[in-house]
Order: sequence, then structure tokens, then C-alpha cells
Amino acid sequence: MRRIIFIIGFLLVFQDASAQLFTKEKVPNNINNIDQKFLTWGYFLGFNQYDFKFEYNENLEDILVDKSFGFHLGLIGDMRINDYMNLRLEPGVYFTTRNIMYDESYFNGTTFSDADLLREVKSTYVHIPLLLKVSTKRINNFKPFLVGGFSTALNLSSNEDNPDDNSSGEFRMKKGTYFYEIGFGIDLYLLYFKFTPSIRGVFAINDEIIRDTDPNSPWTGNVAKMQTRGIFINFTFQ
Repeated sequence: MRRIIFIIGFLLVFQDASAQLFTKEKVPNNINNIDQKFLTWGYFLGFNQYDFKFEYNENLEDILVDKSFGFHLGLIGDMRINDYMNLRLEPGVYFTTRNIMYDESYFNGTTFSDADLLREVKSTYVHIPLLLKVSTKRINNFKPFLVGGFSTALNLSSNEDNPDDNSSGEFRMKKGTYFYEIGFGIDLYLLYFKFTPSIRGVFAINDEIIRDTDPNSPWTGNVAKMQTRGIFINFTFQ
């Protein structure tokens, strides 16, 4: 019975939202002049999927990354430049897990176990992007846009200060990372707020790996550079 009530309630809300979006008349939320205010605030939540890009010193088998979906949330500060451009600050906290899988060829001439072929990398990022949002003219209750900029992130789970390395089972990364970002989305004007789904790609600029003490380490010795890249799916409410 509860499931039926929930489904009916969801359909009613969805029908009301669809009616607001697809009507030929603009919904009257411009009473608040949200697009004309110099500063506006909001929040976002969403999903992410982080990956690693590797560059190698020698031509061995690729290091594989088993990706998973993570979760993030944060706040938005939006500064209006003109009718088509906004400057945005979007600090947030991002949670993700990646599994790095090594080929056995990395351990030639050494004794290893199955556990040595896998490194689980759990990361909690405090991510702070500064973005330029370039929008089209509002079309009824829609406004598509492109967004891009630069960001910095603090990896709270980096293990950078840990004296142990992969020989003790500890995979280490640098705490600070710099990214460039690019994406797109659409502002949807509802009766009481503006809802914005968007998708964004993020690409690290700097090398993030901390190498093991042994220069010939099977885990880091062949890695010339390791950089994070990822996809963010955001849902914004203003």
C-alpha cells in the first residue's frame, strides 16, 4: 500500500513539474529576479566516477583501473557578469574509490602474492572549482549553458605523509591536485526554484603519484606520470 501511495505521489509531482517546464509561458519565478541578482546561492549534489591516466617509462602491460561511482555534495556561489555569463564558485566534498590492478609482468624476478596485484585507493576530496558559465538566451523555461574553468582539490586520504609505501601495502598520492574542467547543462525554471542538471569532465594537470623508496618498485618504478580524470553528474538547486 505504501509503495502505491509513493508511486502516485511521485507521478503527481512529476506531472506538475513537467507542466511547468513544457508550458509555452514562463513560470512566474522571476518575481525573485534570480537571474538578475548580482550574487545568488544554492547547493548541489550528485555522482562522480574517477579514473587514473598513466604514462609509463617502459612498454609493459597497462595498469588497469576498476572504477566505481562515488557521491558528492557542496555549495554554490554565483556572481552575475551579464545576461549570458556568470562566475561560479562550487566548493564541495567528493567521495570515491578506485582499484588499481597490476599485471604480473611488473613483478618479474620477484616473489609476489595476489594481494600485491591490487591496490585499493579510497579518496575524499575537498574540491574547489572557479568556473565561467556561458548561457544562451532563456527559451521559455529552459536555458542551456556551457561551463569551464580551473579547480584545486585537497585529497584528505592521500597518505602523502605516511612513511610506509607499497612494500607495506600503502599506496600514496599527493595531497594537492590541480584540474581543468569543462561541461554543459541546462537550467530548468520551476515554480519555486531553479533546477540544473549538468555533466562535467575534470582532468588533473599535475602528477599525483608518490613513488616508493625503492626506485625499481613494481608499483611505482615504471610510472612516469599518474593523473586523475573523472566525470561529475551534478544536480543543482537555486
